[in-house]
Amino acid sequence: MRQAQVPHAGHDVTAQASTAGLPRHIAIIMDGNGRWAQQQGLPRIEGHRRGVATVRRITEHCARRGIEQLTLYCLSSENWRRPEAELRFLMHLLEQYVIEERGLLMRERIRLAMIGRREGLPATTLAELDRTVAMCAANDGMRLCLAINYGARGEIADAARRLAEDARAGRIDPATIAEETFAARLDTAGMPDPDLLVRTAGEMRISNFLLWQISYAELWVTDVAWPEFTEADLDEAIAAFAGRDRRFGGLSCS
Repeated sequence: MRQAQVPHAGHDVTAQASTAGLPRHIAIIMDGNGRWAQQQGLPRIEGHRRGVATVRRITEHCARRGIEQLTLYCLSSENWRRPEAELRFLMHLLEQYVIEERGLLMRERIRLAMIGRREGLPATTLAELDRTVAMCAANDGMRLCLAINYGARGEIADAARRLAEDARAGRIDPATIAEETFAARLDTAGMPDPDLLVRTAGEMRISNFLLWQISYAELWVTDVAWPEFTEADLDEAIAAFAGRDRRFGGLSCS
């Protein structure tokens, strides 16, 4: 674990995580599937397969801990540069996931949502995803948001385009545009901004993920690759979050 993320000496991470205030919304950059597989002498696709099992465990853990929303960075708009065979496998895994996890989603009353561009995604994958979203629509538990074919710069450009079209059509006065007006045009309209952004596999970058929404998110990076990320790792991130002094530009209360 990087020194900056380790709790103060003497802290019991499990106990602290179970009693401290929870982040309302956790966003995770799930990184390291391919590297983990290669380190094990396995094909990269085996890392993605193992990563799906981690998604299942972490989703269930967040739901049971009372997290309001979990957003997972599944496929970035830049990931289309990967080998075609790997991309086909990722689409197969995604389609399989949204079918096989229907039982868990319904049992834990989880609502499913997607952000990102639908263009370029296989029709069969989108159909199964839409079917699962509709099935979970009446659930009243945690929202699980999958960022698929997502890029924050593209999302911001799309929102700006929609605002410009509304202004040109006379539906909005440009002088009245505020941050809230812009946020309402983003893919995440109606969702709370992330309080905690977790990145696995040690990379210290945002990778074009939720650039507008994470303006005040707390960042937590671990060297653990996503296939090996556990519930205890997430609890450690939550405990670190609970110990942070979130001033939002103001002064500390202490």
